[in-house]
Amino acid sequence: MTARTPASTSASKTPWRFFLLVFVLSVPFWLIGPILEQFLGDGIPLNLPMSALMFAAPIIAAVILVYREDGSGGVKQLLKRVVDFRRIKRKIWYLPIFCLMPLIFLLAYGMMAVSGASLPDDPQLPLAMVPAFATLFFVASLCEEVGWSGYALDRLQDRRSALHAAILMGIMWAALHIIPDIQAHHTLTWIVWQRLYAIGLRILIVWIYNNTGKSLFAAIVFHATDNVSFALFPNYGSHYDPFYICILTALTVVIVIWLWGSETLARYRYARLYMADSKG
Repeated sequence: MTARTPASTSASKTPWRFFLLVFVLSVPFWLIGPILEQFLGDGIPLNLPMSALMFAAPIIAAVILVYREDGSGGVKQLLKRVVDFRRIKRKIWYLPIFCLMPLIFLLAYGMMAVSGASLPDDPQLPLAMVPAFATLFFVASLCEEVGWSGYALDRLQDRRSALHAAILMGIMWAALHIIPDIQAHHTLTWIVWQRLYAIGLRILIVWIYNNTGKSLFAAIVFHATDNVSFALFPNYGSHYDPFYICILTALTVVIVIWLWGSETLARYRYARLYMADSKG
C-alpha cells in the first residue's frame, strides 16, 4: 500500500486557500448583517455594522485548514500561540506593542485640531470604558490574528519578502472590509483612506510579529490597541478621520522599512553598530 503523503506538505500550506475560505465565510455576515440591523437597530456600537462580526471568519478558516493539514494536534498548537508572550525576548518591544497606535491616534487628533478639521466642542475620553474595550477588542483581534498572522503570514513569508507578504495580506484584509464599510454608510473617500490605512497597519503588525520571535500574542495585542484607540477617539470614534491616521501610519511604515529593511522587517539597520560600540 502506498504511503500517504502528509497533508502538511509545502504545496498544501499555501495561504490562498485561507484567503478564499475567509471570503466564503464572510459572505453570510455581509448578507445577514443588514437583516439583523432591521430588528436590532443601527448595528453594533461605535458605528460598526453587524457584518463587522465577520472577525470570526479568519479563526474559523485557520482551524479548518490546520485540522485538515495537521489534525487536532496542529489546532492545539495554533491556539496555544495565543499566549506565546514568552517569545518576546526583548521587552523593549512592549513599548510599540502598547503605545505606538495610541500615539498615532493622539498625533492625528493634534493634526486635526491644528488644521481646523471637525472635532467635538466637548471631547470625551471614556477612560472608564478602557477595560471593556480592551477585552472586547482583544477577543476580536485574537479571532483575526489567529488566521492572518498565525496561519497565513509565515506561509507567505516562506515565498516572499516580509514587506511583500505584508502588502499582499493587507490588500486581502482591506478588501474584505469594504462591504462592511459600505453597509456602515461611509463615503467613498472615507473607505479609500481607511483601506489604505489597513494595508499600512498590516505592515506594522508584520513588523511587530517578526521582531518579537513571531509572537502571535504580540500581533493580537498590537491589533487590539488600534481598535481601542479608535473607540477612545472623540467621541467614541464619531470624529475619527482615516485620512490623518493613514498619513501618520504611512510615515511610520516608511521609517520602519528604512530602519529594519523590507526583506524581513527585522534587521535593524544600526544593530551591528550598536553591538560594536557595546563591545568597544
